[in-house]
Amino acid sequence: MSVNLLPQIPGIRLACVPAKIKNWSRDDLLLIAIDEGASVSATFTQNAFCAAPVTVAKEHIRGGSTRALLVNAGNANAATGERGIADARACCEAVAAALDIRPEQVLPFSTGVIGEHLPVQRILAGVPQAAQQLHADGWDAAAKAIMTTDTRPKTASRTVEIAGEQVRMVGIAKGAGMIQPNMATMLAYVATDAAIAQPLLDELVREAVSASFNRISIDGDTSTNDACVLIASGKTGPAVTDAHSEEYASLKKAITDVHVELAQAIVKDGEGATKFVTVQVTGAASSIEALRVAFEVGESPLVKTALYASDPNWGRLVMAVGNAGIEGLDPAKVNIYLDDVQVVESGGRAACYTEEQGEQVFTRPEFTIRVDLGRGDCQEHIWTCDFSHDYVTINAEYRT
Repeated sequence: MSVNLLPQIPGIRLACVPAKIKNWSRDDLLLIAIDEGASVSATFTQNAFCAAPVTVAKEHIRGGSTRALLVNAGNANAATGERGIADARACCEAVAAALDIRPEQVLPFSTGVIGEHLPVQRILAGVPQAAQQLHADGWDAAAKAIMTTDTRPKTASRTVEIAGEQVRMVGIAKGAGMIQPNMATMLAYVATDAAIAQPLLDELVREAVSASFNRISIDGDTSTNDACVLIASGKTGPAVTDAHSEEYASLKKAITDVHVELAQAIVKDGEGATKFVTVQVTGAASSIEALRVAFEVGESPLVKTALYASDPNWGRLVMAVGNAGIEGLDPAKVNIYLDDVQVVESGGRAACYTEEQGEQVFTRPEFTIRVDLGRGDCQEHIWTCDFSHDYVTINAEYRT
């Protein structure tokens, strides 16, 4: 018997079925049905080779009346040309027929191997079955159905009080590799039963993604299929229409917290990852340069392999900071800390630092690398992980 840990979101039903998109027996096709009157917003990958379902979903969501999402795992339907577009549209048509809605009200999503045509007949055969099994208690199963190289499902939920009523929000995500910010480097679906005006929802998803999925990196590669969808079913409480209201502030914090929890779960489940590391940059002249330095450190293969080896090779840290291309950076003003241990002072090895102190930090499963640039008052952070032998193995054997 399945155990449902995530709360229901009134106005949203889900179903998962095994379409056998790959040679496995697990559920790999997810259908999400959304009641009429909901607001739906999304952000998508900026990869120029965006997948066929991304192209179709971006086209359909502009209509403003989304009623269903269809997600398949095991095949990305990316770099598949006009046939890929036709296959994505065929999936939308199948969902529309099963739910008695228009194809333009369906958003398709795919994840998996790039460059192979979608086994569309298997998906078309699974859609009617999924439509018959739709129910409100489907979020936990949905999180498992969209997994690819993930080792565990990613879920999050929050409850807040809005105008005296309890408003719920639930989120699921998948992602463990090919993760680098540029919206959003994975698939994520977050839903709330609050009523949120469409313009506010559009702004909310952008801000939540900026604070979460656009702050993570596993390997520096932006996927062709990334998407993050935010659904407000509007079934609970009065409509939130004022961006300056207390109600909106409460919703924004809770929804952002869901996004952040999902984003961090992706990094912690990074392919072969053994360390979860926050890279914090302070003393920057701007947020842009702070993030540039943070990502240069967090994505450096040399830094990431040192993390895996628990080797506090601080020379790699200063190398990465210097590679960020910050104009006018004065190394003599740079200080670097591993948690509370100062390893670099005024651009060189801190006089009080010992190798044993660094090793104590680097052996921890979670810690912070803090870089103080000594240039200004801006600060930013990202979350990253290490590179292990398993990362190479997983990706070398991805298609076998």
